[in-house]
Amino acid sequence: MAIISEVEEETSSSQPSTLPFRATFDSSNPLGFLEKVFDFLSQQSDFLSKPSAEAEIAAAVRAAKEKSTKAEKKSVEKKPVEKESVAASSSEPMEVEEEKKKQEAAPIAPNKGNGYDLENYSWVQTLQEVTVNVPVPSGTKARSVVCEIKKNRLKLGLKGQDPIIDGELYRSVKPDDCYWNIEDQKMISILLTKQDQMEWWKCCVKGEPEIDTQKVEPENSKLADLDPETRSTVEKMMFDQRQKQMGLPTSDELQKQDILKKFMSQHPEMDFSNAKIN
Repeated sequence: MAIISEVEEETSSSQPSTLPFRATFDSSNPLGFLEKVFDFLSQQSDFLSKPSAEAEIAAAVRAAKEKSTKAEKKSVEKKPVEKESVAASSSEPMEVEEEKKKQEAAPIAPNKGNGYDLENYSWVQTLQEVTVNVPVPSGTKARSVVCEIKKNRLKLGLKGQDPIIDGELYRSVKPDDCYWNIEDQKMISILLTKQDQMEWWKCCVKGEPEIDTQKVEPENSKLADLDPETRSTVEKMMFDQRQKQMGLPTSDELQKQDILKKFMSQHPEMDFSNAKIN
């Protein structure tokens, strides 16, 4: 319930008198309030007796409705805009974050040395070894280098500075067969001899971007340097990688297929229509 009241003010001869109007507004009966307004007008003025009174009152009602309609439209228009802006601002970071996660999770094509180039260093590999190259300020002496090579960990840096590399290796190495040297006083080269020399590393230190080992391309010229058993294993791995990339059976699967074919030819009386190779 709202009370509308105008306080009677002192009038002067130069200003019209202001009469008090008191009425109680009931939201459930707005017409009752208007009736009191019109009663007050008829008692205190000749406004209602004017021929144009009805038209002026209708015009005032229309103006009030238009004003109310515009206010409602503005409030309705603001809400969707706010929602859209909030949705856009919240969805964009999510999309960027998801894209980053996909990029981080997706395997990366190796560099020309079958390794990867990082911001502070790069690494390359063969099946037997991993070589890490770390650029350092020109004029760096060997006595300024701190290098620790353990079976499963590598730490490298310069004295008095934070380590450049400090983490767990992707796979074990043979510490006694690993060494480092500094080239031209501006590049530290570390040779790591793999413990398992039949596996390609996906990264040098765990937690770094991983390469797609199916895209590794060994140098054919070095195959001749391998012993017959190792060479045969490497050639088999290369063949299987190519077959997988083309969606074709690997060497082991082809061998199983050949065994099944020979067995089928030796036993034509048997039904092999439902035979499957696992």
